[in-house]
Amino acid sequence: MKAAGHILLTKNPWSSMNICVICDPILIGRQEEENGCGIQSFIIFNYFRERFLSIWDFIHKAFRLYCGMSILFRFLILIIFAGSFSACAQEKGPLKKVKDNMNFSGKYETATFGAGCFWCVEAVFQRLEGVHKVISGYSGGQVANPTYEQVCSGRTGHAEVCQVVYDPQKISFSDLLEVFFSTHDPTTLNRQGADVGTQYRSAIFYHDSVQQELALRYKEELGKSGVFKDPIVTEVSPFTVFFKAEEYHQDYFDNNQMQPYCSFVIRPKLDKFTKNFKEKLKTDLK
Repeated sequence: MKAAGHILLTKNPWSSMNICVICDPILIGRQEEENGCGIQSFIIFNYFRERFLSIWDFIHKAFRLYCGMSILFRFLILIIFAGSFSACAQEKGPLKKVKDNMNFSGKYETATFGAGCFWCVEAVFQRLEGVHKVISGYSGGQVANPTYEQVCSGRTGHAEVCQVVYDPQKISFSDLLEVFFSTHDPTTLNRQGADVGTQYRSAIFYHDSVQQELALRYKEELGKSGVFKDPIVTEVSPFTVFFKAEEYHQDYFDNNQMQPYCSFVIRPKLDKFTKNFKEKLKTDLK
């Protein structure tokens, strides 16, 4: 059926008004058939109407799905959404920084590793027998005394790292390398899981020629072993300077075990680590 300025279909089943296929789903009254179609205004209205209906339909379906879930599952979803969406969500805390070269005298030596979020790295190495202390911080960048927010921007060049102070009589640097390569993915460039950016790169900052030789050899032999199907991209660079991270980053997992990231990311990694390296754990953790 045609009318002036319109191409009309049969009657709208929900009213006595006709439907214009050009302006669909706008309803055209009988008296409007003699006027111009006004296509532009109808198209604009129709565009926003369709978007609104799509959003409303999504919300309605999501609500019905949520209502159909068990109480436990609803609770888990609320916990996840309440936590950080990024593996290392930014938090406020003291901004005082300490330049720390970690030059321990006596029986202790120092290793510096970057393997993604330093909360995970710290929690792993703290549990090794022979490790005296683990400190989270930043290394490998160009900006002096950076803040956590600056490092997270990816513009300082720093990597999130942990300095591991250990007793070489109880645990060797080679043992630390084994743990390092076994507890993160060294084949993903500037990324660990959902954490993306140069600050999350896989890196070893060696403190002397012995560490350099051992790191390069271990990386090469591991690459040839076929354990990883993709090439290992771990950076092996000389250590220059270490900036200790804000205080609230220290002992993060131990102090925040109920935080969603700790529960859903760090805890499973620790469980797998303790199972695979049981003989290297501190006595009270075995």
